[in-house]
Amino acid sequence: MISPYPPGVPVLAPGEVINDEVLDHLRSGVEHGVLIPDAADSSVRTLRVVARR
Repeated sequence: MISPYPPGVPVLAPGEVINDEVLDHLRSGVEHGVLIPDAADSSVRTLRVVARR
């Protein structure tokens, strides 16, 4: 789950498709001081994706 803070509302939840629009939104927030505490990489330059088989 990815929940930028503030406001702390989830932007990505398990099972969602990650697209360019969502990544642009998250990265823009980081550039403006928003924290991404849930991500393995808080800069959102890389993402950790877990595939379930």
